[in-house]
Amino acid sequence: MFAFFTSDRSPSFLSTWRACSPRLSPRRARPLSQSDADARRRLLTNAQWELIPLRNLADQLPRLPPDSPVSVTASASKTLEDTLDLTAELRALGHRPVPHVAARMVRSRDHLSELLGRIAALDLNEIFLVGGDVTSPLGPFDSAVQLLEALAGIEHSLTHIGVTSYPEGHALISDAVLHDALHAKQALLAEAGIAGHAATQMCFHPRSITEWLSAERDSGFTLPVHLGIPGAVDPARLLRIGTRLGIGASLRYLRKNTGAVARMLRPGGYDPSTLVDRLAPHADRLDIAGLHVFTFNSIADTVAWRDAALGKRR
Repeated sequence: MFAFFTSDRSPSFLSTWRACSPRLSPRRARPLSQSDADARRRLLTNAQWELIPLRNLADQLPRLPPDSPVSVTASASKTLEDTLDLTAELRALGHRPVPHVAARMVRSRDHLSELLGRIAALDLNEIFLVGGDVTSPLGPFDSAVQLLEALAGIEHSLTHIGVTSYPEGHALISDAVLHDALHAKQALLAEAGIAGHAATQMCFHPRSITEWLSAERDSGFTLPVHLGIPGAVDPARLLRIGTRLGIGASLRYLRKNTGAVARMLRPGGYDPSTLVDRLAPHADRLDIAGLHVFTFNSIADTVAWRDAALGKRR
C-alpha cells in the first residue's frame, strides 16, 4: 500500500485526494487556549511515522527519533515480505514498527499464517490492516473485513489492529459502504478481544473531518482515531517517489490542481501545522488520539517540522 490509504475495494490513488480542494483557506488558525494547546501537543507527541520500503530510505533511518512508532507500508510494487524485512530492520534499530498487511496481497490462509508467524517472531503484537491497491486479489481476501474474519481461526500474537477510515469520502465507494465497513471492523475487533484504532486517509479539510467523526461517534463508532496528515515533504521528492511507485500520472494531475494539493506541491506552500492547529480544539471531544504522518520517506524534514512545532531543539 502506498502512503495514501487504499480502501477495502482497491480504489485508485486519486480517490484519496478527491476532497483536497480549495476549501482549505490559507488563513492562520486562531490562537489556541491552554487546553487546546495541550491537545495540540498531545497530537504532535503521539505521532507515528509512515515509511515506504524503498532503497532511498536507508540514509533517512538514522534521523528517526529513538524508540519511534513507525508504520511500514505495503506497496503493490513490492511484497508483504518486503514490508516485514523493513519491519525487522526497524525493530533491530530499537524502534516500534507496525507492519501494514494488505488483505488483497495475501495469497492464501497459509500465507497469512506465515506472515503472522513472522510478526510474532519479531515480538510484535500490532499490525495496520488495509484492503490493498493491487488490481485483483492475489488470494481469497478481497477486503480488510474478510481478513479480520479469517483471523478467528488462525494463531497469532496480535493485541492491537489499526484500520483505515475515510473522512473525506471516496470516489469509487459510497459513504454508506465506507460507514458499514468501518463499523464491521470495529465489531470484529471487539468480538476477537483485540484493541484497535482507525487512522484516516490523508486529509486537508478540518470541517470534513469533524463533521464525519461527529456523525460516526453518534452512530456508535468508538475506536480512537489517528489523524492522517502529510509531513514536511519536498515536492520534487514526492514526485520522484510517486513515479517509482507507478502513480506518476496521478501526481502530474495533482500538480495542476489549484487547491490545497497544489499548495502542497509548491516549495514552501504547505504547513502541516495548520491542520493540526485547527483540529486540536476538537481532539478531546472526538477522541483524536494522535497523528499518522505520511513522510514519503522524508524523515529528517518531517521530524524537524514536528520538533519545531513542539518547540524542541535537536
